[in-house]
Amino acid sequence: MIRRPLQKSRRRFLAQVCAPFLMGTGGPRLWAAPGLAPLNHSSSESENSSPSSQVTFRDVATEAGITPTLICGNPEKNYIVEVYGSGCVWFDYNNDGYTDLYIVNGSTIENLLHPAAVKNPPRNYLFRNNGDGSFTDVTREAHVPGFGWGVGALAADYNNDGFVDLFVYNYGPNILYRNNGDGTFTDVTAQAGVAGNRLVWSAGAAFGDYDKDGYLDLYVAGHIDFDLHHPPPPGQPTCTYRDRMVRVCGPRGLKGAPDALYHNNGDGTFTDVTERAGVVDKALGYGFAVLLEDLDGDGWPDIVVANDSGPNYFYRNRKNGTFEEIGTTAGIAFNGEGQEQSNMGIAVGDYDNDGWTDLFISTFAHDNKTLFHNDGKGIFSDVSYPAGLGDPTINYLGMATFFIDYNNDGWKDIFIVNGHLYPEVDRFFGDEHYLQNPQLFANQANGKFLEVSKDVGIAALLLGGRGGAYCDYDNDGDLDMVITTIDSRPVLLRNDGGNRSGHWLQIKTMGTKSNRDGIGAWVKVVAGNLTQYDRVRTGGSWLSGNDMRLHFGLGTRRGAERVEITWPSGRVDQLSNVSADQVLMVREGEGQIASPYKPFKPRTAAARSGPPGTSRP
Repeated sequence: MIRRPLQKSRRRFLAQVCAPFLMGTGGPRLWAAPGLAPLNHSSSESENSSPSSQVTFRDVATEAGITPTLICGNPEKNYIVEVYGSGCVWFDYNNDGYTDLYIVNGSTIENLLHPAAVKNPPRNYLFRNNGDGSFTDVTREAHVPGFGWGVGALAADYNNDGFVDLFVYNYGPNILYRNNGDGTFTDVTAQAGVAGNRLVWSAGAAFGDYDKDGYLDLYVAGHIDFDLHHPPPPGQPTCTYRDRMVRVCGPRGLKGAPDALYHNNGDGTFTDVTERAGVVDKALGYGFAVLLEDLDGDGWPDIVVANDSGPNYFYRNRKNGTFEEIGTTAGIAFNGEGQEQSNMGIAVGDYDNDGWTDLFISTFAHDNKTLFHNDGKGIFSDVSYPAGLGDPTINYLGMATFFIDYNNDGWKDIFIVNGHLYPEVDRFFGDEHYLQNPQLFANQANGKFLEVSKDVGIAALLLGGRGGAYCDYDNDGDLDMVITTIDSRPVLLRNDGGNRSGHWLQIKTMGTKSNRDGIGAWVKVVAGNLTQYDRVRTGGSWLSGNDMRLHFGLGTRRGAERVEITWPSGRVDQLSNVSADQVLMVREGEGQIASPYKPFKPRTAAARSGPPGTSRP
């Protein structure tokens, strides 16, 4: 992977010159959308904002029983397929109110070339949340081991039966597991028609209802057409990073893999409509993270694809079953200097509470990560440096990323999972390392972010970070995170203190006319002078999927005067005077219904004495 030198001095100059114009001088009003009133925060309210020192994250994976060692090729990393690792997804597969975790595992080239000789092939893992801080491996009972070389996963109720299904994308054929509703799954890939080309390496996916017919469609991003039988020889003179030769070659010089859009027919099958919909990847970009998200505010989901070593795609929904690619004119194909980046993961959310969805994209090392501010109607500006996210991210190789209100102050922060791809960097350079710490940037509620990684206890956590996703897995009102690592064990970061720092409200949607999960629903929460927005979604991050519950920090506010949900069907439901510190379950057209989410129960003596994470007799 050949990377360009970073023009730091020019970027710093532009940041200094442009910051006053981008940030404004009138306080916390941030690029407000037309017709939206400014947010007037009082000084006393600012003083009540909880400092990051009140919140820490602790790795509890071992005590929770999440301890598999993940595999991705051979340790020496000769080929590009061996360096990316795998991801994960949070979802409540058994509807018991405790969110479960599925972790994808990779394989080796030898295993794929000689499958008959493999006695114990690597498998994926479904960990059932026991509701007491421990997890049980139920993969075999649930029939979701995966096969081949796993890459990432996605969860959504594609058939609207009330049970969340599982899509696993691979190097090779993908897998669709239909949830049977009894704790087991059935592989319906062939019937559904979503396996994809057996030679395609898929590296991103998202469910969304692009035609608003009430059924979830599926977009899958192809990465590289990698030939196992004729891989590029490692260590070629043309395979360099910062003018030093590395063993892994690509993606430049390798053929990209095509993307695919599958239309849900509503009968358990899908139709490949890639060409008909106008989303053929003619350039064969090296696709990674995918979003189906309404970015221009017209009520129709658009498609965004982050591409490694090339321009990002923004397919604008034309509301007639077709799309047009406008990434360059929308301002997200390239960074603010007009240069392509090695784009990896996507964080999506309204970080400045102005009612428009913004994007944060993780990139390769020796380059800053990019914050794209939505200026309105899907036109974006690169504000990475004015926001304080330029220099602090340069030496890191970012993978999974997401917006997360870790301290419940009502402003979305940014979390990045980091880890280099080249083991050689430890020998070559002093400013980059193979194992890297994740980063957390606290939203200062003025358009700027401040790194608080050390304050929350993650700066010393050195990982080969790859996938990552957030979820309040212990139902205590603050967001926790899981990180998958390459050739090592996952990390489960429990949030300690977020629920003491501020009140909160979580919202789980259930569609009736819209798709069952309510994916695409736009939620507005008004609490005093704080108004927040978010959307129910899948996709984004990197090889991973977040819990679909929406989380709103409320700070010192004890409730919300109004919750407004605009469903994909066009229906609008409103709830008034909603108390804080609860999971609000809302059914389309009915309003609040009983919530299955409940606090953790104390662990039994048997659970404490037995090995956590193993199947109970």
